[in-house]
Amino acid sequence: MPESDIRVAKLVDIPVIQRLVEKGTILDSELACTREVISQHMLTNLLLHRNVVTLVGRVDQQRIAGQFRLKAAEHLAQILYIAPDLSETISDTAWLELVDSMAFEAGRRGAHMLTGEVDEDSRLFTTLRSAGFAVYARQEVWKRPAGIGLPNDVTPAELQPETDGDAMEVQLLYCNIVPRLVQPVAVPSGESQGFVYRGVNDRIQGYVAVSEGKTGIYLMPFLHLDIPYHSAASILAGAIARVNRADKLPVYICCRRFQDWLEEALTELGFESCKQQALMVRHIAAGIRQAAFTPLKQALEVVPAGMRPPTTPVSKSITDQGE
Repeated sequence: MPESDIRVAKLVDIPVIQRLVEKGTILDSELACTREVISQHMLTNLLLHRNVVTLVGRVDQQRIAGQFRLKAAEHLAQILYIAPDLSETISDTAWLELVDSMAFEAGRRGAHMLTGEVDEDSRLFTTLRSAGFAVYARQEVWKRPAGIGLPNDVTPAELQPETDGDAMEVQLLYCNIVPRLVQPVAVPSGESQGFVYRGVNDRIQGYVAVSEGKTGIYLMPFLHLDIPYHSAASILAGAIARVNRADKLPVYICCRRFQDWLEEALTELGFESCKQQALMVRHIAAGIRQAAFTPLKQALEVVPAGMRPPTTPVSKSITDQGE
């Protein structure tokens, strides 16, 4: 058995974490596409954000660290990174121990699922399968280089920033598009800004979550299947046009398998596929809460009169009927 000592990180662990993160693997596509200095971002999370948990430790002689973000409302934990990126000559035992520790810490904090976005051709994909993760969805990340303008024959559609009054329609759109199994884990990041597209009868038929960082712009579209193919490119172009620095930074779009009909529109807008990934999920056993029982007398008081149990003992009742 390997000697494992993995714990929640403290401020004194910052130098070790910083060294490890520089060679880490990012399991959050939005983060990977929009952040320039990953180590700085991770350390900021460690210091300032209570919903981010960082683990650090040693497995045998291997130093290791990892971080996940809690989404308390969804009972979900998203892995942000695992470090270091182990070479082919090193056993993946350290990764397995770290992932188990992440699942334990996430479960303690109320999460029911632990997720990660993993390149399909990476060694980590196989490791997570061994650690009890299952593939919930396939996704492809498309990239449009900086400095490329929108095609002249594509007119950007008009999109408006999401408002509180749009919440119900956006939720309905989401439920109609995203498969039920994937719905709990496919929600856009809370750091993104939403834009809505209104189609027939002024109903919301499209929603695009936009995240902007120092190194890129990340879009996650949810377009209704009733939208024609030729309109999809206009809607995506409209979302890009809403971002001020879209002409100066590369733009990435995450297209999950249930939205793969958008590929033609992405090609038309100058995007090229750059990553094929799996959205992987590990279920965490839910914690058992202390049972709370209502006193029997109090419970009977709220039962309607017609449903109250007989006050005569059952044995006596049977004897009376026999007489």
